[in-house]
Amino acid sequence: MAKKTRIKAKLKKGVVTVKALASHEMLSHQEAERAKKEANWITYVVAKVNGNIVYEVSTSQFLSKNPYMKFQFQAEATGTKKGDKIEFTWVDLKGNTNTSTGKIK
Repeated sequence: MAKKTRIKAKLKKGVVTVKALASHEMLSHQEAERAKKEANWITYVVAKVNGNIVYEVSTSQFLSKNPYMKFQFQAEATGTKKGDKIEFTWVDLKGNTNTSTGKIK
């Protein structure tokens, strides 16, 4: 079972800065072969606020273990305000998903 993604989101001067730390092994083909395990890494990440997508990315096996992601978006464009929840979801190669939420401060 995957652990929760740690999320910190702060609204300052109309810009929301999000820092997210996903808990995942991120085994590339090479690392998996050495560890005699199956390759598996996060392939897709999406973040939403009030149903609006504010961050979306397809990733590869070249992210580090427990990847850290930082991004910003304009609060005005999505109607975001302090106290709103941000929903952060990732999907890995095996189809496992993890959805975590955080509060915008």
